[in-house]
Amino acid sequence: MSAVPAVDSALDPAVAALLRRDPAGLVAAVVQQHDTGEVLMVAWMDDEALHRTLSTGRATYWSRSRREYWVKGETSGHRQWVRDVRLDCDGDALLVLVDQEGPACHTGERSCFSRDLEVTRATR
Repeated sequence: MSAVPAVDSALDPAVAALLRRDPAGLVAAVVQQHDTGEVLMVAWMDDEALHRTLSTGRATYWSRSRREYWVKGETSGHRQWVRDVRLDCDGDALLVLVDQEGPACHTGERSCFSRDLEVTRATR
């Protein structure tokens, strides 16, 4: 995994100090519908993406494949309006609470977590 290009970020240094980034400078962002608790997707943020998200109220992520920032819904119209952002206890994951317009998944599904896996449960 290659690192995110260095970008001068305006992210509050106190917030930046709380983040525990992976070797590429990224933090996982779990995205959840704010009122129902439905988990919609997982994406990646660096300091600049988090700054843009917090300052604009629009969910902004780092695309590892395209190596660029993207605002959710910019091309699809399926926008995410950010209601709150929370940091987990270890500082290595964000919970982004949004008001999702339309489907969150690029497949057209409401959630990227629409596929069930059959789980075999051990009997006691």
